[in-house]
Amino acid sequence: MDNKNLDHEILKLIEAQPEITERDIASTLSVPEELVKTRIANFKDTRQKILIMGDGSSAPNIKATLEAENYNVVKVPGGFSALEVVKSEKPDLVLLDTGLADLEGFKICKQLRTSSRYWWIPVMVLSDRGGVKNRVKAFESGVDDYVTTPFNPVELRARVGMILRRAHM
Repeated sequence: MDNKNLDHEILKLIEAQPEITERDIASTLSVPEELVKTRIANFKDTRQKILIMGDGSSAPNIKATLEAENYNVVKVPGGFSALEVVKSEKPDLVLLDTGLADLEGFKICKQLRTSSRYWWIPVMVLSDRGGVKNRVKAFESGVDDYVTTPFNPVELRARVGMILRRAHM
C-alpha cells in the first residue's frame, strides 16, 4: 500500500474511532506500528520538507545540520524511483547527495525538470567533485545549486534557506 492510500486508511480509522491507538491501527491495516507512527507524525508536521536522495557519505551530517534548523528531513537511499519518492514525500527541496557528480544524480534532476507535476521543486546537489566541468554538467541538468563536500554547515543552511525562500516567492 503506498503512503497516500495508507494515510487515507489511517485517517478513516481515526475519524471512525478517535480513541484508536497506533497499535490498533497497525494491526487493522497489517502494517508495522512504526510506519503508522511516522505517517501520523507527518500529518502534523508543517515544517518545510527536504528530501535527501543518494548514497553520499555526508548524509548524516546533512540531516543533522538541517534538522537543527527545524526542517523536516527525509533521507532516501539510492535505487528508488525519484519520481515515486517525490510523489509520496512531497518535498519542498530535493537534495541529491551523490557523493560523486554522477550520471544518476543528473538523471534524477532531468526527470524532475521534465515532469509536469514536479518541475518546480528546487534541486541542490552535494558532491565530492568540485571541478568546473562537474558544476556545468549539474547546472545543465537543471540543478538550482551545487555544493561540494566537505561542506560548511553554516553555508549549507544559508543556501538551503535561500533556495526555499526563492521557491516560495
